Amino acid sequence: MSASSPTAVIAATGLFTPEQSISNAELVEAYNAWAELENARNADEIAAGTREALTPSSVEFIEKASGIKSRFVLDKTGVLDPERMVPHLPERSNDELSILAEMAVKAAREAIAAWGKPVSEIGAVLCAASNMQRPYPAMAIEVQQALGIEGFAFDMNVACSSATFGLKTAADFIASGSVKAVLMVNPEVCSAHLNFKDRDSHFIFGDVATAVIIESGDQAGPGGWDILGTRLKTVFSNNIRNNFGFLNNAAPEGIGKPDKLFVQQGRKVFKDVVPMVSEMIVSHASDLGLEPSGLKRLWLHQANINMNEMIGRKVLGRDPEPSENVIILDDYANTSSAGSVIAFHLHQENMAAGDVGLICSFGAGYSAGTVFVRKRG
Repeated sequence: MSASSPTAVIAATGLFTPEQSISNAELVEAYNAWAELENARNADEIAAGTREALTPSSVEFIEKASGIKSRFVLDKTGVLDPERMVPHLPERSNDELSILAEMAVKAAREAIAAWGKPVSEIGAVLCAASNMQRPYPAMAIEVQQALGIEGFAFDMNVACSSATFGLKTAADFIASGSVKAVLMVNPEVCSAHLNFKDRDSHFIFGDVATAVIIESGDQAGPGGWDILGTRLKTVFSNNIRNNFGFLNNAAPEGIGKPDKLFVQQGRKVFKDVVPMVSEMIVSHASDLGLEPSGLKRLWLHQANINMNEMIGRKVLGRDPEPSENVIILDDYANTSSAGSVIAFHLHQENMAAGDVGLICSFGAGYSAGTVFVRKRG
């Protein structure tokens, strides 16, 4: 970005939270009921030693492994039905607003109201999320139409890092003069790609949608956040993978197999991602002339409390205070791309003009993004 390029500003954010939530106790009860049914169905094989009996889950296991205590979902009944273990989300007609678009629009309307300007000033819409419900037409274009926004729109998917990749893309559009304002939305129906029959991951995800308005600093009003710098990184890994896609239709023998949902090698991810992200944050801060220990707040991707606490210690050089390293996954669980934006949206209080913070994501790919921001006066 040249010295003459417009500064990008995070002007407003919005959040849509589903009405229904599931506690760990409820989730464990459903999983254990399903596991008991499965063990009964396969009792002969288990007795013969050709199949292992399923192990029950527990609240203690979930909270120790992740720090998650509950999660919001679009449909609770289907998830907690031991004979189903999948949310019930009826298909809509092509003339109805899609589920992801509906969530995104609700979050966007909140952001637009907080922004206080007409949508005619927005020149682009980005839908950045880990899973789109269809290949085309783009979810972003549907959101664009629903909100009456002109210009252009497109979808982008970098898994859990989609929002930070979206923030950089928006900032680059503004720096180039392509547009004066961008709406980025992050609708995540993670419950639909989570395998609730997998003890190691059945508790991880929740549903939500976030929205961010990024605009040019030369037209931004008071408040908001200057984007000081953005950096992205990807390193290929199969340790987080989902093989669902249109090519499944050409290999029907694989349809419905576990790899068509979220699959993760959690311990490998932890070992690989924590040092990668910590080093990336420190290096980026140094290049911007910032001292990592002076960051007032970390809004990290909300995947796992143990990862966040370790990254916080490595970046700040000490144990972070709870107010410095924001954790919202206890209530929301992992919401993929939306997690760091939820943390940012809900926890900006007590920040003074000039204070610097970090929005950071990391996830499948591997992918990672860092966005340093400074509170405006």
